[in-house]
Parts: sequence; structure tokens; C-alpha cells
Amino acid sequence: MADVHQLDPISRSPGKATVYGAWERFVQGEDDIGAVRPEVAISWHRCRDQHRVDPYLTEAPVAVAEVDHTLEHDVVFTELGFRAASVAHEVSNLGGVVTITDATGRVLAQWGDQATRSVAAKANMAPWFRWSECATGTNGMGTALETHAPVIIRGAEHWCQAFHDWTCAGVAVRDVVTKEPVAVLNISCWRSELPGAAGAWLSNAATRTQHMLRRRAQDGAAELVAAYNHARSRSSAALAAVDPAGRVVIADDTASVLLGVPGSTPATDPSVRWNPGLPELIRAARYASKQATRNPDWVGSTQIFTHLADEPTPISIRPVFLSGNLVGNLISFGVSEGEQLPRAEGGARHGGRPHRIVAMRDNRMVLLRLHEVSFAESKGNDVLLSTDQGRLRAASVGLDKLESELGDAGFLRVHRGYVVNLSRIREVERRFRGELFLVMDDQANTMVPVSRRNAPAVRRALDI
Repeated sequence: MADVHQLDPISRSPGKATVYGAWERFVQGEDDIGAVRPEVAISWHRCRDQHRVDPYLTEAPVAVAEVDHTLEHDVVFTELGFRAASVAHEVSNLGGVVTITDATGRVLAQWGDQATRSVAAKANMAPWFRWSECATGTNGMGTALETHAPVIIRGAEHWCQAFHDWTCAGVAVRDVVTKEPVAVLNISCWRSELPGAAGAWLSNAATRTQHMLRRRAQDGAAELVAAYNHARSRSSAALAAVDPAGRVVIADDTASVLLGVPGSTPATDPSVRWNPGLPELIRAARYASKQATRNPDWVGSTQIFTHLADEPTPISIRPVFLSGNLVGNLISFGVSEGEQLPRAEGGARHGGRPHRIVAMRDNRMVLLRLHEVSFAESKGNDVLLSTDQGRLRAASVGLDKLESELGDAGFLRVHRGYVVNLSRIREVERRFRGELFLVMDDQANTMVPVSRRNAPAVRRALDI
């Protein structure tokens, strides 16, 4: 499936001494770690500068007993448990262990070689202990939660020195709608290489579990469309149905114009739903989803800016459920019913405004100040940054993620393939048919296209 990357079981990292030397320098404050793979270097940066994990930690901390997930997640844990148990015998014969964690990195179950499990227990690699990256540093389970691709962490690539004798491979299963992690399946070996089939085992388990989630998401979208049709028959207000991530499943003709999406065309497949490009709507939908999971009768209202409108429009948000599981929200335009959503204050949204953007040059991390970045461009699975230091690859995976991180820091999505720094726009050029192009003040004075659906937001942002 497209959502699940293949894990390369035979890829090799530099020798142990080389990586260990880079680790020693990095934990002492140096940033030159050219011998380390980019995904590991990025993880080390998070461990040292963001999470401040003690590199001399010898065991994982106890997990806090929090249950904040849906029944659907419990189904995923059960499915992964079945698949892990089916390969546990083979992994055990090769001296390895298989573990499953939840989205917080809490180990839920473990199978495998008893001798290896005894060694693992000394480091608390066992149920009820937390192996998220922010708790225990770079490791197969925690780092898989932070990335959208399977990971292999070998030897001294682990952030904590006490785990340098381990080799781990992990893959996260993610919600196909929100892209948030649900669980991780991981294989670990002590003082030995991973089984040759580890990559295939993990990728197959993740693919099959993801396929189950996709079917469930399509069923949820069908229920959302049914609720939309029922609501339309009872009200004349412009109406749209959005999934828990704020993407549009269906909208009537009026709402489609406000949202900049096709009208009256259902998009039940989560991979083809429309992003309205309205950060306020997406934030409101995600807030509503959290509230509704706590209180199914919750209804909220707020005001948002829409496409082709210079003034904010009131909206009402009503959750939709399938078998007790939230599948999305109905958005009524021009209606103000229910609890008022709190207004976000400046940079306080989503954990605070970022001060740096992490990029990669070869195997070296480059920490960019926001004003150094002119624009970001999507190139396949990578995001390329146009910066004062030239073109660099962003550490963030996907333009959507970068947009969400920088949306409150003066950056704006202007096209499916571009996010620009508003303060770095030098000129706006209008073409013969009304198309807009932004002339950026990067070294090449690059002309960035503005899509028609994003043009109103650009005009508002630039006051033109």
C-alpha cells in the first residue's frame, strides 16, 4: 500500500567505532556528525535539544497509565498482537524479541527468545515501560513513532549509551485519516544483526493492519455522507462533511465554493479527500473531534475565514458517529449554534511557535532561523527549502506537516506544492488570465505559482 514504506533489512550504517565517535561528540554539544544517517541525526537532535533525554539513562521510565484512545485502536493492538505472535517463534529461534507499543511508546506486549527478554528486562524493555523518543531517546520503537517510514536503529545509533548493544527495527501503524500513530511493531536483537526477514515481516504486518483501517475509514465516510444527506433534507444552510483531520468528504454547491473544493462529489477514500487549505477550519474540526470523543452530544460554533470572503463566516459543528466511533463532523455555514470554540492566541497553538527549521545537508543538520527560509517546495516524498544557504532538504516529512508547524509563524500554503514565507515575497505578478505568481527574494528570484483556490487567502494575507 502507498501509506506503508518498505523496510530495507540489508541496509548498512557506518562502523560501530565511527558512529560511537560521532555520538560522543554530539552528546558533548558538537553538531558535526557526518558519519550518521540523516534519520538518526534528526532523532539525536530531538533527543538532545528538544526532549533533553539523558544519554546515560540505563533503563526506560515507567509509563503513565493513560487511556486516551478509541476502541478502533484496541482492534489494531489485537491485530498486531496476532501478527507478532505468528512470527515470534521464528524471531525467537534467531535470538530476537518482538514488541508492540501504543502511540505513547508504552510497551503493551512482548514475545521472543527468553534469554534476550531477560537482558531486555534489565533496561525495562518490557510491558508497562515507555519507549517513546522523548522518554528513552533514539530507538526502534520511539523513533518509528516520529517518522512516516520504517526505521532501523543499530548499536551506537541509539541515543542512550546503555542501549548500544541492541539492533532494533520498528514500523508505526498510522491512522489513515489523521496520519497520527496508533501503534508500533518492533523487532530487537542483542549483540547480533536482525533476522534477514525482519523487514518483510514488519512491512507485511503494517500493510495488512493499515488495510483494515482503510476499510474502516471508508465505512465511516459512508456514514458521514448519509448524515450529510439527512441534514441537507432538514436545513437550507450551506453544508459540508469533514473527517476528523478536517479534510472534506462532501460539500454542497455553496459550501464547496467557500471551501474551494469540488461540489456534491463524495470522497470516501481517505487518500483522495480534499484539503480546504483553511487552517482555521482544520483547527476547529480537530478541536471538535477531541471534544466529541469526550461528550458525544457536544455541538460547537466559531467563525472562520473562507475562500472568496473578506469577512469571517459563522459555522456550527456537529459530530457524526459510527458504532460509537467518531467519523467526522458536519459543518453548517452561516449558523452559530452550540458552545463557542476557544480562540487561539498568537503562537500558543499546537505547542508554541517554532523558532527553527531543521534541514539536512548531506549527513549534517542545518538549524535554520525562520527568516532564512524563503519557501518550501514538495518534491515527491521530500520537501526542499529555498534558503539563504541554498537549497536544502527539510527534516519534516511532507509539505502538510511543515504547513501545520509553520502556519502560525508567517508561512502560508499558496499551492499544492508550495508553502511560502510571507515576509520574503518581493513582488506579485498577475498574468493575462488572472493567475497570480509570487516573486520571492531568494537567490534566484523564484516565481512561485498561486493556485486559484488559494488566491483569496494570499490576497488577504498581503492586503491586496
